[in-house]
This record gives sequence, C-alpha cells and structure tokens, in this order.
Amino acid sequence: MTILIALVPMLAWGSIGLVSGKIGGDANQQTLGMTIGAFLFSLVLFITLQPTITPWICLIGFLSGLFWSVGQNGQFHGMKYMGVSVGLPMSTGMQLALNTLAGAVFFHEWTQTRDFVIGLCALFFLVFGAYLTARQDDEKAVETSGRLYDFGKGFRALIFSTIGYGAYTIVITWAKLDPLAIILPQSIGMIMGASLFAFRKVKIDAFVWKNMASGLLWGIGNVCMLMTVQQIGLAIGFSLSQMGIIISTLGGIFILGESKTKKEFRFVIVGCLMVIIGGLLLGYLKAL
Repeated sequence: MTILIALVPMLAWGSIGLVSGKIGGDANQQTLGMTIGAFLFSLVLFITLQPTITPWICLIGFLSGLFWSVGQNGQFHGMKYMGVSVGLPMSTGMQLALNTLAGAVFFHEWTQTRDFVIGLCALFFLVFGAYLTARQDDEKAVETSGRLYDFGKGFRALIFSTIGYGAYTIVITWAKLDPLAIILPQSIGMIMGASLFAFRKVKIDAFVWKNMASGLLWGIGNVCMLMTVQQIGLAIGFSLSQMGIIISTLGGIFILGESKTKKEFRFVIVGCLMVIIGGLLLGYLKAL
C-alpha cells in the first residue's frame, strides 16, 4: 500500500507541467495560480480532517512553503527556456541527486552496504534516465514550434529551483511533523512566496485562475509524498514521486507538440526505461 501511495505523486506531479503548459501564462502567473489552488485544497483538507496545528508546525510549514515557491518558480522559468520535455526531466534529475543523498547521508536512511549499493544503482538509473530524456541532438539552442529555447538561462533557473525544492523537502523531513497538519501553513508560505515573485510583474487574469488546476494536482501529490517520506524515508519516497518525468516528457512531445529528432526520441525512450528500472530498484529496496 505504501508503494501505491508513493506512486500517486508520480501521476499528479508528472501532469503539472502538461496542465500548466496547456493552460498557458508566464512563469509568475503559473506559480501564483498553482499556489492558490494548493491553498484551497489544503483549506478543504484541514476543515475536513481538523488536524492539530502548533506554532512549531506553522513555522516549519510556512518556511517549507517559501522554499517551495523558489523551487517552483525556478522550474517554471526553466521549462519556459528549455521546454517541458527538456526542463522538467533535468529538474527532476537534479532534485533526485540532492534529496536522495540528503536522505542517505544526513538522515541515515541507508545503514547497510546493501542499501547503498542498490540505492546508488537506482539513483544512477533515475538521474541518467532523466539526463537522456532531456538530451538534445546538438549543443545549440533549438527552435521548436516557433519559440527560441535558451539552455543556459534554463539551466541557471533550475539550479535555484533545485535549492528551493531541496530545502522544502529536507526541512519537513528533519522536523518529522504530521503531513496532514503541515500542509495548510505550508500553502500559506507558498502563496506568500509566489506573491513576492509576482509583485508588480504578474497580470491577474484568466491564466492565473485556470492554473489553480495544477495546484490541486500538486496538493494531492504533496500529501501522498509527505506520508510516504515518513514511512519509507526521503531517499526512497521522494525518488519514487519523481518518476512522473515519464508522463511529463512523453506528454510534452505528444500533447504539447514539442518536437524531437529521431535521435532525441530514441534518447527519450531509453531514458524512460531507465527511470522505470530505477523505480523498480527502489521498490525492491523498500521490500527488503
């Protein structure tokens, strides 16, 4: 059952880039709309379940929400500059490396030699698979569907995104708080952070309200990811949640119309297979 819950974020988060890409709007509009949707989801969940909230939970939740807004805004900018089918897999690979190593080293989730061998093999398959799905045919910026993509700007945006996302998950894992209690203050921090990014930069229009749909997807994935991390640790739980790159990569090609050469498409297929193998290895590690 734990593994099944861990796969919910894969489906929910893997669809976010596709939903926001289909809806449109700039990165700040997408981030703001997403945070509003996540807040509404958290508010309904809080009213329904009424978990106990303390000042410590409010502080940690608020901080993690601020960190998340840095991560998400950077990821949206990265996808704008690189495309969903390139930007999201690269973001995923960078997050996987940071969070998996943090779980194994700082939180001592891997204690035996077997854990490190299988875990690092799984991480290799996941990260290298993410790299292959994002690999381009040449080193130049490519023009796709009439848009000029800039790999350098996209990569710099993803560095900030990875730092923000890493802090968002690491601080929650360190605090060991109830996932159902933390999501409301977390969503408030998300809105505050998104509002700072959007201050005097974003036009509140239909793009913002429509992107609330991606916030609902994020909220569902977030609850399941936090529950999973508590049960099987950050290294495995977060890694399984990021297998959604299969959905986002193939969806970016077939749904959003991001073109790939034959060589790049072969890279995508092999990369997706490697991600699946990495996920299976993590499932095996959990079973042990």
